[in-house]
Amino acid sequence: MEKQISGAEWEVMQIIWENPQGATLFSHIMDELTARGRPCQKNTLIVLLSRLMEKGFLRAHKVGRRNEYTPLVTAGQYQTAQTKRFVDKVYAGSAAGLVMNLISGDLLTPEEYEELEQLLKKGREKQ
Repeated sequence: MEKQISGAEWEVMQIIWENPQGATLFSHIMDELTARGRPCQKNTLIVLLSRLMEKGFLRAHKVGRRNEYTPLVTAGQYQTAQTKRFVDKVYAGSAAGLVMNLISGDLLTPEEYEELEQLLKKGREKQ
């Protein structure tokens, strides 16, 4: 997944990913953006949705006179691809370098450190 999404596109995708119904109506996206304190004009949202479709993140389906938007990529898939891209770029592909930086830079809460430790133990047991 080479394509990236902008901050505004990310907000739209978050709304779509969080919708338990799978497909999201345009009106729901507008309402959610407003509820989150990020209202936008109808035309702006149309442009954002069009860009997301062009990039392959969404599919639109006509329901009467309204469009329903379905994600083609999960939030987890996008996060994994972006994390890999970041690790490749910043840490020369070394996930261990990232983890060491998180630990040595004191960037983890005690709870996150414990959770990471448990994940590493589970990973070791699988091998």
